Amino acid sequence: MKRQRNRGRATLAALAAMCAVAALPGQAYADGPPAYGFDPGAKNVQGAVRNAEASVLQPGAVYRSSIEPGEQLYYRVKLDSLTDAYVSAVAVPKSGGSVAYGDGITVSIRDLNDSRCSSNQTTFGSGETPRPIAAYAHRTIGKGSSTTCKEAGTYDVLVERESKPTSSPEAWNLELRFVEEPALKSGGPTETTAPKDWPSATPAPLDVEAQKRTGGSSYYDATSLTTGEWIDEIAPGQTHFYRVPVDWGQQIYASAVLSNTTADSTEFIGNALTLSLDNPAQGHITDTSLSYSGKSATTALKPLPPVAYRNRYDYSSQVSTLRFAGWYYLSVTLSPKVAESYGKDPIALTMSVQVKNEAGASPYDGDPGIFAVTEKDKELAQSGDSAPKAAKSATMQVVAAGALGTGAVLVLGLGAWTLLARRRAAAAGGPGQVHEQQPPFGGPPQQGW
Repeated sequence: MKRQRNRGRATLAALAAMCAVAALPGQAYADGPPAYGFDPGAKNVQGAVRNAEASVLQPGAVYRSSIEPGEQLYYRVKLDSLTDAYVSAVAVPKSGGSVAYGDGITVSIRDLNDSRCSSNQTTFGSGETPRPIAAYAHRTIGKGSSTTCKEAGTYDVLVERESKPTSSPEAWNLELRFVEEPALKSGGPTETTAPKDWPSATPAPLDVEAQKRTGGSSYYDATSLTTGEWIDEIAPGQTHFYRVPVDWGQQIYASAVLSNTTADSTEFIGNALTLSLDNPAQGHITDTSLSYSGKSATTALKPLPPVAYRNRYDYSSQVSTLRFAGWYYLSVTLSPKVAESYGKDPIALTMSVQVKNEAGASPYDGDPGIFAVTEKDKELAQSGDSAPKAAKSATMQVVAAGALGTGAVLVLGLGAWTLLARRRAAAAGGPGQVHEQQPPFGGPPQQGW
């Protein structure tokens, strides 16, 4: 009976795993373009207007919060005296709202004397298009870091929202991440200055056939890309997310082409599409935009330096943010103003991505965490899987293995039951004798029992 119960539990476990797979988040377009896909594992946390009441964020965790116009909200982190730390905030305005030039968020890390360790601001730019934007702040120990932020202890994370009176007054949702950078190998990188120059020529166009890839709705479910041409569709007001593995010493180039439409209009729309790039810790690197008048239009990120540890010593954020390997995030937003002249239907979008140079060695000692490009990452970039899709696939493999194992146990058990029955029958009978077959232990009872 105990064995039967164990088999039943195995079957139930397999069914539960299947249910878990079915519950994994995915994109749903039945009700129109999907909203920003927050990490389902994010914990709710409320920002504090007084730092003494701030909630403590844990390393490696993701949180959800919100911020009102003009608010300055505090969160807290506990840091040692050895580890570089990064806290990012993704601001997600309400769909259908409005933002003005200069609206955005600023993230800073400060000690308890309110001395700033670092601070970064990201705005919506002149396009004034509401879209998810990210900014991060860091506490770094090495050369060029603040002399006031090297001690172990409690630090404040301050998130500030800038909104003009003409902007929509609704709260913005926030997605917060706190990550720590691994320690360096003994004798790690010796360069203490940022590069002065790097290959800055635009690479030749790719001679490849474009393939279909549908962008994700957030950093969490961003669609994986590698070097290639990728065709998608994007509707006015929608943002698509992609991610590209970029290893140490590699350069990323990206461009976007918005197709022509068949609409009977030539209305000029400035900053109709925005292409943005963020690093593995959701630190904003750079963005670019294109104008649109119903004809094909293109824009490209300006050439950036190869990923290198020493980039962090540059004063320009477009260089310093290329400081570690990992998944780099591309996002594309089509202005809702496009719908006014060209309709609400999606427009064809072609993404061109190139990753140049051979990968270099990691400078870290031990597990690099998110700051690395693994063989699995390269496989995902080739297949186009997002992180949740890859997790779903892995879960299905476990379910399949469990179901196969359970089935094998049942077949073996039935075989053993049959074999035992035959052996008992042979042992009980002899030449010229006929005996009633007795069931083995656990078999069906005879009549009269």
